[in-house]
Parts: sequence; C-alpha cells; structure tokens
Amino acid sequence: MTVTSILLIRHGQSTWNQEHRWQGQADPPLANTGRKQAFAAAGSVGSVDAVVASPQQRALETAVIISDQIGVGPVITVDDLKERDSGDWSGKTRDEIYSQWPDWEETGYRPNGWEPDAGFLKRIYSGLNSVVQEFSGGTVLIISHSGVIMTLERDLGCYEGRIPNLAGRLIKHSGSEFTTEKRMLLIPENISTGGENSTGQTDPL
Repeated sequence: MTVTSILLIRHGQSTWNQEHRWQGQADPPLANTGRKQAFAAAGSVGSVDAVVASPQQRALETAVIISDQIGVGPVITVDDLKERDSGDWSGKTRDEIYSQWPDWEETGYRPNGWEPDAGFLKRIYSGLNSVVQEFSGGTVLIISHSGVIMTLERDLGCYEGRIPNLAGRLIKHSGSEFTTEKRMLLIPENISTGGENSTGQTDPL
C-alpha cells in the first residue's frame, strides 16, 4: 500500500501574531522574527520531495524561505489550506475579544462570518487529498496555519492544545485514511516564542 508522508507545519510569526490579533483569512506578512524562525527551521526539515503552502503570505513566505534553504521548489500553493475564516473577529486582539465576549470558549459563541467546523474540515481534507494525489508515495512539507492543524488534530483524535510557530504534526496517508504521528517543533522553543511570553505565540491567531 502506498504511503504518503506529510509534515504539516504552522507558519512563522507574523506581524499580527506579535500584536496578538486574530488573523483568519486576513493577510498580514511575516515579522522579522518569523523570517528568522523560517531560516532556523530549514535545518530540521530533512529530506522532502515537495514544499506546499497556503497562499496567505505568512505561510507562503515561510515556505519560500525554507524551500530556498533546502533546495526543493518551487513552492506549490493550495487554496484549501488557508486558515479558517474568523469572520468579524479578524483583526481584533485577543484582549478585545475576551473583553466583549468573556465566555465565548465556554458557550461556543462564534462571530458573524466564522467558518464552521464541518465546512472547514471538508476544505482541509480536500487540500490534503490534492497533495496526496500529486505526490503519492512521497514526503511533503506543508506550511499552513494553527487552525488547520488543530482542527485536523481534533478530528483525528490527537489534539494536544495550542501550537507555536514552526511546529506541527507528522501525518501519514495510506489507502483512503489519514493517520497522525508525533507533534514536531522545528526550532528551539526560545526561537518559536520570539523571546516573548509563549502564551502570545500559541494562541490560535
């Protein structure tokens, strides 16, 4: 049975990550720290056959930096691997959201325009299946987003909480099934947090 390996990794720190703003499908760029993280991560990627990314610039720029460093390219973009649309929360800081909706996590409240789990998961699997079809039997690095990784983990029963920049999950595809292996952090923890409080870096922004 053909096995395809996918290293699904969150992008480097963006300018909105630094400000603790929810991004969703907004498109802020990488921060300088994010670029440093991407350069540092390249040495931990190992041998891959292709590099794939969400087209959002924080993911794409991370992927291009890594691609250039490891000599595997060009980077292929897949629209279905974009971050979840966070609707009216896009651009708001974590503090702004909690001040207006302090119990949103407990009540399950979500704002207008929020992309529901069912549709989001369908999109994620569509993106992953397109990668599997293109690179069947290979090893692929995908640079995507925390929401993509955590939502997939929940569906596959291996969620381990929020995820820092340049961390992710090793995923295998065989037959018609996806299975997961360990979480991976491609850079030292002090680099993944940008030298800041790690809480700000691991929120699903």
